[in-house]
Amino acid sequence: MDNREEITNGNAVLGIEFGSTRIKAVLINSRNEPVASGSFTWENSLDNGIWTYPLEQIHEGLQTCYRDLKENVRKEYGITLRRFKAAGISAMMHGYLAFDSENRLLVPFRTWRNTITGEASEKLSALFNFPVPERWSVSHLYQAVLNREPHVPEVSYVCTLAAYIHMLLTGKKVIGTGDASGMFPIDMNTGTYNSDFVSKFEELTSININKVFPEVLCAGKNAGVLTHEGALFLDPDGDLEEGIPFCPPEGDAGTGMAATNSVRETTGNVSAGTSVFSMVVLEKDLKAVYPGIIDIVTTPDGKPVAMVHANNCTGEHNYWMNFFRELLELFGCRPETKELFNRTIGKSLEADKDCGSLVACNYLSGETITGFNSGRPFFARGENANFTLANFMRVQMFASLGALRCGMDILFEKENVPVSSMTGAGGYFKTEAGLKYMAAAMHTPVSAMETAGEGGPWGMALLAAFMVNGNGENLADWLDRNVFAACRKETAEVDSEIAESFNIYYRRFTACLGAEREFVDNL
Repeated sequence: MDNREEITNGNAVLGIEFGSTRIKAVLINSRNEPVASGSFTWENSLDNGIWTYPLEQIHEGLQTCYRDLKENVRKEYGITLRRFKAAGISAMMHGYLAFDSENRLLVPFRTWRNTITGEASEKLSALFNFPVPERWSVSHLYQAVLNREPHVPEVSYVCTLAAYIHMLLTGKKVIGTGDASGMFPIDMNTGTYNSDFVSKFEELTSININKVFPEVLCAGKNAGVLTHEGALFLDPDGDLEEGIPFCPPEGDAGTGMAATNSVRETTGNVSAGTSVFSMVVLEKDLKAVYPGIIDIVTTPDGKPVAMVHANNCTGEHNYWMNFFRELLELFGCRPETKELFNRTIGKSLEADKDCGSLVACNYLSGETITGFNSGRPFFARGENANFTLANFMRVQMFASLGALRCGMDILFEKENVPVSSMTGAGGYFKTEAGLKYMAAAMHTPVSAMETAGEGGPWGMALLAAFMVNGNGENLADWLDRNVFAACRKETAEVDSEIAESFNIYYRRFTACLGAEREFVDNL
């Protein structure tokens, strides 16, 4: 069947992902190829010291994104979307959405970006002898307990953003294994919350995680169907039919693994956008615990993964690009976004090896890896600096990877974790330079697939397709055979000169973190 016929007959599969700056929907055909998309641009806000998205904006974003998809399908294929073979929801992981027994939100959504749970993170990591990062849902819950916040006695349900949207559409309080592993430690043998840690947490707080957190479901499981109310919420026009099966809601880490074919042991991937995280599927447990630097999460089908997560990547870089756009528009130039990024970032490949003695810190928010609860982006240069566009742009690209490198040094040098392949996804890889710089920073070859631009929403659609088309196959084999067998990819080997350039910059970057501390304390 052609794409139009597949969509008309309800054989297409839908994936929707709530990213940090964009909500995107991707529709795939029976060959798992993207055939349509829709999006909604948004941004978090700092409200009373909390990074958040208002509930109304979450709802608006979902409906606007779906409406955009629906309109694009109408323009491209001349048909109205009414049903899908399967669907799934994913979103940025972690955070804190707390509801009472009537499903009323008790406090504004606290996103992964908040670094306000240091005491809880430290105490839980010690209690479990397991790294529990500040951004994890249990850290937010326990910090609320420690702070004696008045809403805590009313808490009946705590979930991630993906699990919340899934509940809105299906009525089911469930979550995918990968997303759940960013809420609370997972027992790799049972595929659910670690029972020993659940008991310890209940002794500490009198809160039973199994009662207030969503039920954990492995990839491939049915997680409910679109209800009548859910269909009307997603598509207020009333064209969408109820009864569509949904797969378990996942986090952006899990969808990134699916989208880069990185769910098998020793495979790895790095997702680089507003934040950046790398993941390597482990063959065995790490020798040590590294709270705040290396997290242990899971693949969507429950394999252990070492994850290095940095809050800051391209966010500050994007502000500079907007500044350049404003300057160009002042002179009557209105470049396309793709051309603006390609030309300015491409210029960085001409930079001096030492980046002209320039340095930047891209901390828009706190950075746990390097010990910051808040951020103040800055740019500085030496007295005799070679202040050129090429050097400036390379510094911005390198700064985006500074915190990530701190964690990867531990994984590669102290733990000697084997990596058979490393695949990139996200906005950082939309230019040739981005792929080269990531390989240099990770000191390992990095590939980007032709589908890298689709990223998480496509990965979510793949997980939904796996639920209805998996036929008992394991996820890794199904992805190999049905999705990536003929997928083209571009691989950047480690360029020794760029790697040396990054190492020079990295030493300057880490040396300037003291200045960042002064800015945080005084600006």
